[in-house]
Amino acid sequence: MNRLFTVASAIAALSLSVVPQVAWAGNWGHWRGEDGNGVATDANPPVKFGSDENVRWKVDLPGKGSGSPVVWDDRVFVTSAAALSADPLGMHEFLVMAFDRNTGQTLWSQVAVKARPHEGTHSTNGFASASPCTDGRHVYASFNSRGLFCYTMDGQLVWKRDFGDMAMRNGFGEGSSPTIEGDMLLVPWDHEGASRLYALDKNTGEILWKTDRDEPSNWGTPLVIESEGRSQVVLTGQNKVRSYDLQTGQELWSCGGQTERPAASPVATDDLVIVTSGFRGAFLGAFDPRGRGDIEGTSSVVWTRHRDTPDIGSPLLSGNRLYFYKGKSGALTCVDVTTGREHYVAQRISGLRTIYASPVAAGGHVYLSDRSGSIVVIKDSPELQIVSVNQMGETVDATPAPVDDQLIVRGEDHLFCLQRSEEG
Repeated sequence: MNRLFTVASAIAALSLSVVPQVAWAGNWGHWRGEDGNGVATDANPPVKFGSDENVRWKVDLPGKGSGSPVVWDDRVFVTSAAALSADPLGMHEFLVMAFDRNTGQTLWSQVAVKARPHEGTHSTNGFASASPCTDGRHVYASFNSRGLFCYTMDGQLVWKRDFGDMAMRNGFGEGSSPTIEGDMLLVPWDHEGASRLYALDKNTGEILWKTDRDEPSNWGTPLVIESEGRSQVVLTGQNKVRSYDLQTGQELWSCGGQTERPAASPVATDDLVIVTSGFRGAFLGAFDPRGRGDIEGTSSVVWTRHRDTPDIGSPLLSGNRLYFYKGKSGALTCVDVTTGREHYVAQRISGLRTIYASPVAAGGHVYLSDRSGSIVVIKDSPELQIVSVNQMGETVDATPAPVDDQLIVRGEDHLFCLQRSEEG
């Protein structure tokens, strides 16, 4: 694939950081929400629902994908990869789609690229695992090795860029998602080849900086934080978690100790960055981002945990409560984010067994999605209180998007808009 991009006119900057920005409130422009922690501060979606209960609309999705839906105003954006033959490595259409949030009507669908995957993927993964993101002006869709694409909200291609092919560990497939910050688009590129973190001009696709990374395959997504008036980009890794200066890409601090094959993305408070991993081991670290250089073994490592930590699903940070699963299981732990003090540990919940999606919080509740199609709703509180167990009737690997009184759920075959009724 050619490395090319087309230039569009510049647009006004919108900013995303650990502190929510006004422009993001009421939208879900990134798979981890307005601040990257998995919380919708203004939403109050239903707590009881199912494949035919409290469903405003339900539409078929072509192809396969586990990228999460994102929402801006009245539009829902989803990506997918549709096979054109029975050959798993045959030609695919890589799709970016926009749906009307009120009716479910398809507003537009674009074939970003038509191509053959260069390598296989895990049996539970597909070729459209990265989640799109949007700032309300453009929507960005990464298909990793198949390219990165920028569209207007009406579906017009603005620019595209190709970084080449990734070689992923054991053919597990790709899945890291881009992150918007101001006028930048941050693109992680960790694989078994030359790994890098890219910062692009989100308006043109031009590379502003790139930083080489001594890391193998990684499925984490960057998180932008503010510390002492300076923006940092935090990205997990098998060897080390690292933080970079947003403007230059210069490494600011790093810390080892993570497990193999990182997939969960970081979350942050105003004072701490929390990083987790849980494949062939367990690690959770809370770091003071004011540290510099190699902070392992220093006071910048505020607290750590070495059991019951998540593998694929990222943690949820709501207030001072940090929620996370044990590995891929549904065993849920909740701790105080400042101290690591346990509220409850590795609690088994009926309906939760194998987890890929990340938990989200909205309206005083936490939504926990299982690959079986179960979505369990619990109270957002230091005590485990189960509110409801709901069944969508199909696999749910993508993280739901809570917006207003709705929950947008991407299943294996359908996109659902669940809406709160008067009864809840």
